[in-house]
Amino acid sequence: MSFSARRGVASALAATMIAAGAAVASNGSAVAGQAGGDPYPGAEWERGDPAAAGFDSAKLAKIAEELKADKSNCLAVVRHGRLVADWYWNGTGPDSAREVWSATKSVSSTLTGIAQAEHKLSIEDKASRYIPAWTGTPSADVTVKDLLSNDSGRHWTNFIDDAVKVFSARDRTAFAVSQPQDVPPGQVWAYNNTAIQTLDAVLGKATGDKPADYAKKKLLDPLGMKHSNMTQDQTGNTTTFMGLQSTCQDMARFGYLFLRKGHWNDTQVVPEQWVGDATGKPSQDISAAYGYLWWLNRLGPVATVQHSMTREDSAKAPHTQLVPSAPQDMYWALGLGGQILQVDPGSDTVVVRLGPASLTSPFPTPAKTARIVTEALVRP
Repeated sequence: MSFSARRGVASALAATMIAAGAAVASNGSAVAGQAGGDPYPGAEWERGDPAAAGFDSAKLAKIAEELKADKSNCLAVVRHGRLVADWYWNGTGPDSAREVWSATKSVSSTLTGIAQAEHKLSIEDKASRYIPAWTGTPSADVTVKDLLSNDSGRHWTNFIDDAVKVFSARDRTAFAVSQPQDVPPGQVWAYNNTAIQTLDAVLGKATGDKPADYAKKKLLDPLGMKHSNMTQDQTGNTTTFMGLQSTCQDMARFGYLFLRKGHWNDTQVVPEQWVGDATGKPSQDISAAYGYLWWLNRLGPVATVQHSMTREDSAKAPHTQLVPSAPQDMYWALGLGGQILQVDPGSDTVVVRLGPASLTSPFPTPAKTARIVTEALVRP
């Protein structure tokens, strides 16, 4: 029986245990990592053997070689809380930090979830509560949730134009806030970097901290992401649509936090509810492939980075998945140039691939890293 078939059987058996799971105390002490004895990394990841973790080592190495050929700098594979394989190329090592581009968006989303848990904001709030310039304008009805869902209706022409203009702005947040409202929120899904940059203003006003400082205090330091930091523009604003500098192993910690439903050792870093809301279902009803700044593998109409999708487009679009060969509950933080953080709850794995970014050169897609689960993982 293939791993995917066995996984289906295991899922069916797991469904019968949900009622028993409901009796677990709400402090989350019996989440998968703790109940099963799977470790959390300390200063370093605990190492594991790939074959003992269920991988066909030869198949895993073959996929790694293909990713090396795709100009990757690093690849890390975690299963059951152990780093079972990692590779470093092009003169890099475990501590080599690099720009992860739009994978940063998933970190910005997580900071919003933490701020909500601390009652500093609600994602149902009008963003104008934190961005006074939008009060009394067509942007007054945009909510924080709309910004997280990429259906804010803020100005967008195309992916390149949007990214280049906000990236080039000296004051990225002021530029983002100043853009007009194209359509009412909830009508169009667009991969809108400029709109996401306004989360800097939202988080800064709500928490009283620069998001870069808030991230260090509430997320990066608690997870031991010691080689990671959110960067700032020329005026000191945190860049929230990109800008995180990180390593493969640090990004794996971030993925492992989500794999463990927001728990880290004995601490609830992110609410379990937030993890489910951000990654367990689409955040809006236009594109099934998007949560709260995370990419999903849910079946339905799938919008892309390059093209916006209206409600009318969505109604006529074929129902597919971001990676049809992969499980529906797999999800990703993705960035320009094939920056990939992949989380697969069903197989209890985290995969990270980082490399140089380019708008013209081919780069690996999530379909490549998904093969680590669908092909190289042969035992549950």
